Amino acid sequence: MFATYGVSAATKAAVQSLKQILAQEMRGRMIPVIGAAPGPARTKLPLDGKSEELVQRLAGMNPMERLGEPESIARLVAFLPVPAAAGSTARPSTDGGMC
Repeated sequence: MFATYGVSAATKAAVQSLKQILAQEMRGRMIPVIGAAPGPARTKLPLDGKSEELVQRLAGMNPMERLGEPESIARLVAFLPVPAAAGSTARPSTDGGMC
């Protein structure tokens, strides 16, 4: 992994814990607590200042062997509030298997 990803990993873990706690606190109220935890995506933040070789290495660490695409993340987030997702108890993810 890269030196600057510790904070990202820690905050993702904190958000996951918060989602689990909120889901328990909302039990019986029919209020779903669902969130997305995308892994590295082709956006400015993870790519800015990195060489193409480093970007490829980062992509290769993902089991899908690619970086996520912002459109994929947007599709998942857009799906979450629709009635079809109302019974979702899964942990929606667009991390490509990295988390």
